[in-house]
Amino acid sequence: MKLERTIGVVLRAGVIASSVCLSVGLALALLNGEGGTAGVLLRTGIVVLLATPVARVVVSIVQYAHERDWTFTLLTSIVLAELLASAAAALLFNRRL
Repeated sequence: MKLERTIGVVLRAGVIASSVCLSVGLALALLNGEGGTAGVLLRTGIVVLLATPVARVVVSIVQYAHERDWTFTLLTSIVLAELLASAAAALLFNRRL
């Protein structure tokens, strides 16, 4: 039960932080144009939104390890490795030359 509550907090915090960044960035972009602070806030909002599920997996790994549930710790670590590998592959293979 504690794991579900903690994951809920992490997901909620990520969505709220992302929404705030995106909302403020959008408002600034509409008022002043897309450059500068607006662009930074918009990119930050997207990065936070994408990082939120990764944070959920990290919280799960920590909780499973704390409970000494090594099977789920290993399986969740594999999921984290796949998430990180896919992000690295996307960055590597989508470079603009």
